[in-house]
Amino acid sequence: MTTRRTRKLARGLSALMLPLLMTGCAATGAAASGSSNGPPEPAPDVAQAAAPASAVQDAAAGDPEAASRVPDPAGPWIVVRGKAGPGVGRHIVLVSGDEEYRSEETLPQLARLLAEHHGFTCTVLFAVDEQGLIDPDVNDNIPGLSALDDADLMVLFTRFRDLPDEQMAPIARYIERGGPLLALRTSTHAFALSAESSYAHWTWNSSAPGWEGGFGRQVLGETWIAHHGRHGVQGTRGLIAPGASGHPVLAGLADGDVFGATDVYRVRLPLPEGCTPLVLGQVLQGLTPGAAPASGAQNDPLMPVVWCRESAPGSGRPRRLVTTTLGASQDLAFEGTRRLLVNAVFWGLGLEPPTRAEVGLVGRFEPTPFAFGGAREGLRPSDLAWPPRAR
Repeated sequence: MTTRRTRKLARGLSALMLPLLMTGCAATGAAASGSSNGPPEPAPDVAQAAAPASAVQDAAAGDPEAASRVPDPAGPWIVVRGKAGPGVGRHIVLVSGDEEYRSEETLPQLARLLAEHHGFTCTVLFAVDEQGLIDPDVNDNIPGLSALDDADLMVLFTRFRDLPDEQMAPIARYIERGGPLLALRTSTHAFALSAESSYAHWTWNSSAPGWEGGFGRQVLGETWIAHHGRHGVQGTRGLIAPGASGHPVLAGLADGDVFGATDVYRVRLPLPEGCTPLVLGQVLQGLTPGAAPASGAQNDPLMPVVWCRESAPGSGRPRRLVTTTLGASQDLAFEGTRRLLVNAVFWGLGLEPPTRAEVGLVGRFEPTPFAFGGAREGLRPSDLAWPPRAR
């Protein structure tokens, strides 16, 4: 593995080279902030005081069978145990590892609210360096993936990972057995594996027969194509897709409830057979929910930013899948976006989502603005434990 200093020096070069490597990456033209007569602007939820941890205070609480299936919490990951709710007895594994959108912040908060409010036991995995520090620039090491062998659902939020075969194998086993999946943002281009890898065909731009577009295209429904909104300038307002309003993933949601400061990703239309658009992304002229819609071709047609897919047993794909191209930690500051993710977990597991799921933030949450090189340094997974560990 490379040293942390070398990776930091490379960050700037990566950021400069990215537009060249991904042609058509950003939409052309300038965008200005503005307001509209659209839906009321939801306020972001940040910097809340710690919520009561009654559902997770006892490390041995919860379903004994579920407790026996989760990794030893002493490893370089965190385990958040639920105590009461429909999720008791179910184990979710959340896999982080992207350099820009702060998946290492998104997934611990999502795990907390799934455990605290709904009773799920959650294991959160991280990209870590040789010293055991969280470092999303380490693209070849996510310890603990064997937890997927006993997982009931996986949440994936990685970008261009080049994991060794022994770490890819449990991911492949999970997908091939049809385990349900919630895939966030850069998971459309989750892997950039070396040609020597046994899983090279999973690479985002694979041309292998039957695996064109790699994991993103063949499993999720799309790989990386381009930024459709102007990156870092134009946010995303979620609009319910035509005919999708009754879908369980959208329970308690209306137009404008889902928002992301992240821009819309371009996808090829129509999506592959079996993929059902649930939320369309309206490109905005700014990074706030009340910004005016962008004019012109960016919103004609609207790109799906949330879709689901169901596959038959034995297909080698998740039996239930939800993909969203939202998911940066900043996006999680908005209640509607959190509710979308919680609903997706319920639906993926075959549970009926609540009419209006509880999605209040658990603990203090101050998301870092998305950017290359923006990860907080010096953190170990144990620093993100919930409840916080005594020092």
